Amino acid sequence: MNNPLLSNLAEKFREMRNSPEFRKIAFEGLWKNNQALVALLGLCPLLAVSNSIINALGLGLATTTALVLSNGIVSLIRERVTHEVRLPVFVLVIAANVTIIDLLMNALFHDLHKILGIFIPLIVTNCAIIGRAEAYASRNTVDKAVADGLFMGLGFTAALLVLGALREAIGLGTLFSHAELMFGEIARNWTIQLVDDYGGFLLAILPPGAFIGLGIIIAVKNVIDARAAARSAPADAPVSFARSEKSA
Repeated sequence: MNNPLLSNLAEKFREMRNSPEFRKIAFEGLWKNNQALVALLGLCPLLAVSNSIINALGLGLATTTALVLSNGIVSLIRERVTHEVRLPVFVLVIAANVTIIDLLMNALFHDLHKILGIFIPLIVTNCAIIGRAEAYASRNTVDKAVADGLFMGLGFTAALLVLGALREAIGLGTLFSHAELMFGEIARNWTIQLVDDYGGFLLAILPPGAFIGLGIIIAVKNVIDARAAARSAPADAPVSFARSEKSA
């Protein structure tokens, strides 16, 4: 790898890979502070295009790329941008990155780009991206900022994929329909028919189905978190003993 910046980043990632801080960034992005399920940011495009796995994957990868590029550039320029103009500069960086991603998707995945439509340029207004740029990338080094953008984007993509799979399975009775839009002609037969002669359930692929599906996923996550917290809680809590004495 001849580029000094890329070599330095690769070395930093190798050092961080086994560090507790790196695992914390990964856990925050993928689960604890998931931007779609906990922060509830970027819900407009998430609800609009998650009616199939392929649509969800396309938007998720575009958002992840925008997060990684924006976080990295914001971290690089953070000491050269004054506090007063930081937000306009951050938005300009995000808009430039999203424009490049939009043009690349139009060139490489033209049919998928037509389906996703306005929601690719609207990544500029995704609060998750400007939020991570302001809250994390502008205060941390490039390697940490890039890692934060990567895992926040992957967490957002995972939420999109689960919701897309749920809606496609219930709404159409299939998985990976129209995979050729992203993977080419080789994927034309990748569609999995879950139930033969399934009539479909229209509500699941309409906007109300997106709200219901997202609510179910958030509820499942909260149940998992509550059970994990209960398992890690001490068995003999002194607080409950004090309360019983007071009530007696």
